[in-house]
Amino acid sequence: MLVGFDTSDDAGVYRLNDEQALVFTADFITPPVDDPLIYGQIAAANSLSDIYAMGGKPLSCLNLVGFPSGKLDNEVLEGIIAGALQKITEAGAVLLGGHTTDDDEPKFGLTVTGLVHPEKIWRNSGLQDGDHLILTKPIGSGVLLNANKKKLVSQNALQECIESMTKLNKTAAELMADFEIHAATDITGFGFAGHALEMVQGDELTLNFTLDKIPFFREACQMYLNGITTRVNKINREMVEQHWSFPHESRPEQQELLLDPQTSGGLLFAVPGDQSASVISALHNAGITSSKQVGFVSKFKIAKLIFS
Repeated sequence: MLVGFDTSDDAGVYRLNDEQALVFTADFITPPVDDPLIYGQIAAANSLSDIYAMGGKPLSCLNLVGFPSGKLDNEVLEGIIAGALQKITEAGAVLLGGHTTDDDEPKFGLTVTGLVHPEKIWRNSGLQDGDHLILTKPIGSGVLLNANKKKLVSQNALQECIESMTKLNKTAAELMADFEIHAATDITGFGFAGHALEMVQGDELTLNFTLDKIPFFREACQMYLNGITTRVNKINREMVEQHWSFPHESRPEQQELLLDPQTSGGLLFAVPGDQSASVISALHNAGITSSKQVGFVSKFKIAKLIFS
């Protein structure tokens, strides 16, 4: 075992030989949208992301399904699986089968097995003083999905969010393999701040972020101003509030966005400072134009996470 559950990494890793190690992960979600096909796409992209966050290549998948067979037609389940299969195929992996159980509400996800070289594993630790921090997708999907249930989000803003959630982190991960990666993770349920904190736990280091550089989804900030939130925000705040610092002029909704639980969020990388510009250029040239350098790593200051 090269990576287990003790480090809070995105997936486990088991060495096969000097050249190959298997990456294992499992995840499932409830429906973020009503469309079964899009639900399947989002859930699959979300599950596959953990393999990319470890520097791995997805190989095979198994469906994890909870389905209320007495309430919904089989066509709904077929749509979910069809959407997932599209993303599995796009990732270059195969679907081997899975398991379905009767449930009160739909739940869908995947177990995914990937492949990585034992010496090229990306972990969520390993940051170095002077590293630059790069984020590949905007944040704020949690509040937008909740607001959409109340019909408070514009169609354009919702579509932008859905396109991001259904987009695999495949291209970003493949591009970043050409650079020196000191640490990596994907931004999901613990929110931006929670996953950033995991990267610096146990180290005498501080992550320094510039709020204006962090990409947020359109209308996400406005939804928090309108009083919309998620049930996870409070949980995420309890995890990070003793470890972060904000300027006095920061706004409450900015903090909430950093706690916002993401589904199929982007990758957060730590790279040497002198490679940062080249990384951003490569990502933008590949069409990942939402990528931003959002901060840097320093020796420990007043908190683990400093937002300015």
